Amino acid sequence: MRIPKHIGIIPDGNRRWSVKNGLSKENGYENGLEPGLKLYRLCKELGVDEITYYGFTTDNTRRPKEQTEAFSKATVDAVNMLLNEDAELLVIGNANSPMFPEELKPYTNRTNIGRGGIKVNFLVNYGWYWDLLDLASAKDLNKNNIYNHIQSRDVSRIDLIIRWGGRRRLSGFLPVQSIYSDFYVLDDYWPDFNEEHIFEALKWHNQQDVTLGG
Repeated sequence: MRIPKHIGIIPDGNRRWSVKNGLSKENGYENGLEPGLKLYRLCKELGVDEITYYGFTTDNTRRPKEQTEAFSKATVDAVNMLLNEDAELLVIGNANSPMFPEELKPYTNRTNIGRGGIKVNFLVNYGWYWDLLDLASAKDLNKNNIYNHIQSRDVSRIDLIIRWGGRRRLSGFLPVQSIYSDFYVLDDYWPDFNEEHIFEALKWHNQQDVTLGG
């Protein structure tokens, strides 16, 4: 089976999972932490080079306070869980905003955790507009130097994006890196993650004709 070098993860459906299980909406984020760690370990075992998790966006911060506090705390907890593993960690987002967790600022430059190895990126207080803003003033821009002018320059092209929760949209997820990504959607909510989800997505990806437009 052809293993993608870089997998993007959109862990959606946390709030709907909470409502389904009789909880308040903000409780879903905490229940998405263990799935994230399981997925990291599985991808590392499979030989994936890089994973990017969609934490929360600048648009998400318009939600009610109890929800913004919950998903902000969840991103901090997720990073803290990863600190016990081996990875090259990078947190990407607008760190100049008060919505960016102070605890994550040390990781806005790629940092070796444990023995390093697999690259793990978290998008935190991330916005596509923030990412691409410098492109507007770039001179002599071409496909070979576009990465020099985006905030997410240290993130490679994504081979496969997997979204949980049934929504069939990218929601501003790394627009430059996702241009030629395969996009696989699971109807199950993110807190209901199981390993078969990954193997299902990989099997589908293996059947795709990867041409990169050629």
